[in-house]
Amino acid sequence: MLAGLVILFFLFSGLATDYLWYQQLGFTSVIMTQWIAGTALFFIGFLGMALPVYASIDIAFRFRPVYAKLNSQLDRYQQVIEPLRRTVMFGIPIVLGLFGGIAASTHWAMVLQWLNRTPFGKTDPQFGLDIGFYVFSLPFYQGLVGFASAVVLLSVIAALATSYLYGALRFSGREVRISRVARIQIAVTAALYLALQAVSLWLDQYATLTDGSGKRIVGATYTDVFAGIPGKQILAYAAAVVAILFIVTAVIGRWRLPIIGTVALLVISLLIGAIYPWIIQRFTVVPSEKSVESAYIQRNIEATRDAYGVSDVKEEKYEAKSSATEGALASDAVTTENIRIIDPALVTETFAQLQQLRQYYSFADKLDVDRYRIDGKVQDTVIGVRELDTAGLGSANNDYNSTFVYTHGYGVVAAYGNQRNGSGEPVFLESDIPVKGKLGDSSDYQPRVYFGEKNPAYSIVGGNQSKNIELDYPSGSNDESGNPTTNYTGDGGPKLDNVFKKLIYAIKFQSEQIVLSDAVNNDSQILYDRDPATRVKKVAPYLTLDGDPYPAVVDGKVLWIVDAYTTSDDYPYSDQQSLSNTVAADKSAQSAFASDNINYIRNSVKATVDAYSGKVTLFAWDKTDPILQTWQKVFPSTVKPMSEMSSTLLSHVRYPEDLFKMQRATLATYHVTDAGSFFSGDDAWAIPTDASDTTSTKSAEQQPYYLTMKLPGQDAAFQLYTTYQPQQATAANARNVLTGYLAANSDAGSTKGQVSSDYGKLTLLTLPKDDSVPGPNQVQANFNSNTAVANTLTLLRQGDTSVKRGNLLTLPVGGGLLYVQPVYVQSNSSGSYPILSKVLASFGGKIAFEDTLQEALDSIFGGNAGASTGDSGVPTTGDGSTGSGSGSTGSGSGSTGGGSASGSGATSGSTGSGAGTSAALDSALADAQQALDDRKAAYASNDLVAAAEADAALQKAVEAAVKASE
Repeated sequence: MLAGLVILFFLFSGLATDYLWYQQLGFTSVIMTQWIAGTALFFIGFLGMALPVYASIDIAFRFRPVYAKLNSQLDRYQQVIEPLRRTVMFGIPIVLGLFGGIAASTHWAMVLQWLNRTPFGKTDPQFGLDIGFYVFSLPFYQGLVGFASAVVLLSVIAALATSYLYGALRFSGREVRISRVARIQIAVTAALYLALQAVSLWLDQYATLTDGSGKRIVGATYTDVFAGIPGKQILAYAAAVVAILFIVTAVIGRWRLPIIGTVALLVISLLIGAIYPWIIQRFTVVPSEKSVESAYIQRNIEATRDAYGVSDVKEEKYEAKSSATEGALASDAVTTENIRIIDPALVTETFAQLQQLRQYYSFADKLDVDRYRIDGKVQDTVIGVRELDTAGLGSANNDYNSTFVYTHGYGVVAAYGNQRNGSGEPVFLESDIPVKGKLGDSSDYQPRVYFGEKNPAYSIVGGNQSKNIELDYPSGSNDESGNPTTNYTGDGGPKLDNVFKKLIYAIKFQSEQIVLSDAVNNDSQILYDRDPATRVKKVAPYLTLDGDPYPAVVDGKVLWIVDAYTTSDDYPYSDQQSLSNTVAADKSAQSAFASDNINYIRNSVKATVDAYSGKVTLFAWDKTDPILQTWQKVFPSTVKPMSEMSSTLLSHVRYPEDLFKMQRATLATYHVTDAGSFFSGDDAWAIPTDASDTTSTKSAEQQPYYLTMKLPGQDAAFQLYTTYQPQQATAANARNVLTGYLAANSDAGSTKGQVSSDYGKLTLLTLPKDDSVPGPNQVQANFNSNTAVANTLTLLRQGDTSVKRGNLLTLPVGGGLLYVQPVYVQSNSSGSYPILSKVLASFGGKIAFEDTLQEALDSIFGGNAGASTGDSGVPTTGDGSTGSGSGSTGSGSGSTGGGSASGSGATSGSTGSGAGTSAALDSALADAQQALDDRKAAYASNDLVAAAEADAALQKAVEAAVKASE
């Protein structure tokens, strides 16, 4: 008894802590709705399963033959079970009822959607039913029929077992004897089961529209329409007839008719359900599949494009010219100025070494890209949050410190995306502790980060108002007692203001210090579930979240912005994709059995989480979405209208990356809108692999990138883009040429409550099929094969440094395609970080490899690109004795080829067929080559002493080359 009470208290404590968490956030209705719906469904499922099974057992027992002659074996069974009869009669229904209740309670979301369903206002092309029927109603009806079928099946099994045990059903040789009551009970139950199967078959005809198993497309094909669907209808009627025959048997007592009917049903199901569709497919469809399936493929194309939100994509032809003329970028000045040379995937170490400041802080592995208005101009920025990471405390990471002392991170660090300083480091616009810069300059700025992606399981704050014990931020060169402390004043967690709350949280986190510590008092708050995505998912369990919550400084606060989606896998005729596999960068890590297939997605909600208070706010971003409208009926007043979004917050909203990945995967195939061409598959595209990534597998797709740029015929805007190349059957016939360029306008504007009309517009630039415009992989190969580039990078790798390639950006500017890739150099010693050393650029076959992007573009475009970059005028560490040059791939370079001098100015490139490199670099390269030759000769003659001397000379030459190229 005592053990049972303890278990109940533990269960109750879990429910109580959940309630307190939701109550503090103001989302009590969410958890209460789930509990009420789940509890109601549990009892419905329990009673719906237990009562029929019990009634079946009770009827069979109550009307058993009194003087039935049983064999000795059944007599023994009765003797064994009789003492336990009442327990078994009640126990079996109760156990099955528990399973039924649990199964039913897990489907609370499906039931609530059905009860609050909203029409889509669009109909399917086969039955003319609203799309909402397939999304909301059909899954509910199928689930209901499935549950009822299980109940009836278990009931008839229970009736058969009881009737056999007590003599109502007897087998004597080939003769089967059954009592009148048992006959009626079994016949009626069988009739109910067949009636349910008839309903199930009738519903299956509609499910054909969302089925893609073993077919070229999702949806009803020719065979389905002319054989499968009519066949299911016929089988449904046949099952209903057989059900009636079982009712007749219950009345007249003869089994011949239902047995003949059941056999006939099986034969019909084989003929109509398998053989006839095979005949239609084999002899009607296969010989003329393209023309026969054309109408149904067109249905699939239209439905898929609509379900993934790409039906309105603006497709334009783009004739990418290959000639780089002087001043060609003048009309693309905004794009050129905002070309990002700081790679958010590479500079985390740089941020950490320059701005982490203490070992208990850290930044995300990949930083985020946003934009801010700085000095009247919108600037693309690379931003990260200086979060608390208690793993860095080492031996100081004890329960007390991680709970009461180290409770929060501090501030954001942001750098201009298009700038670097003379040392190759980012130019910070927000940095340091205490914070200083352009983002947090207001007097009410709150830099403390209590809620983020790297916080400990829980912290207890706010309870020591007379004596602050929380470390606020480090001050000076060490962490002695002089560090400023603070006391949390927000409302971020439930208060521990009585013994009961302390006890239930001590149980939840298995920590006695919550009850015993003198640092906990009635003003203390316990902060937990602090990850932004976790908080949003808990208050809106119906949403699928984007994998990259990103920070923004908004109205004096650090906010996490979380994009959230409503999804479905029941949109008729729409192609299905695995969400997790599609958004994953590395396709080799895909699950072979993805369970998250969807065929409809909308970015219906934008959510924010306050990094200081933990407050969660949901905004209805796509208020026309029927799924969101349905859930707003379920959880009223939990989602705010978008009109309440401030202008500052709106200016940081961007097009979500995961949605864009789903759409780009869809358009790789479904950019083709003609059914005949789609069937042929000769214009299928693929996303290029990330050729610049040398650390992961070759199956890693190139990520989409955020940039401020001007697309042809449009105004400059913050865009998210990706590129396409032809889909390859094998690596042997790979063509790494560019076929398409997809961009999504990510600029929502900055007017309170009013989204820019251009936000979310998709633009697809298609390149001529008869033109071989180099794609990212081919351009990367050109960079790698350029003699001067390869020589310099090889020398850098042989020294005590490594080379890291940054994101290879593709920009439709100057009437052609400009490729830009920053090149970072990092020492192999501990504590080092990547330094932006060079910039590679390519346009129309010309390549430049310079210290700055400005020099690279000027080198390519005849000495004057016509536009300035963000790093123009940045001093470099070179000696100023060289010129800037460029050249076509394979035509040689100043140091290795025979091109004529064409460079001028104070700085130089190391590649191109134009200007020569500096004398110091020439000399160092020559010395390195000589050392390599000497080393090879020494090993050939087995002269180890000479080989060692050559190695030393090579090292010295590499160091000289590095110094000369700086």
